[in-house]
Amino acid sequence: MTDPRDREIAALRLRVAELEVELHAQAARTAATVAEAQEKLYWLERWHVDLDQLMAKPGAVPALDTLRRARGVARSAKRVKRRLLGS
Repeated sequence: MTDPRDREIAALRLRVAELEVELHAQAARTAATVAEAQEKLYWLERWHVDLDQLMAKPGAVPALDTLRRARGVARSAKRVKRRLLGS
């Protein structure tokens, strides 16, 4: 017969293994997010863009919203083009 403590230990070991897998996946996602942020920061620094100063100007938020909408339209147009051309 199996001791209940042995079953509990086995279950706990299994849970620890699952949590370690989750932790590694989360670490990978975090590393990817940090890398993306560093890439964006690199280009902002290289172009000498100060986002705080830029966004403090009147009309910056509406301009940013317009830019986001325009990018969305461009992405949709590319998607439609790909579907129509079969690429």
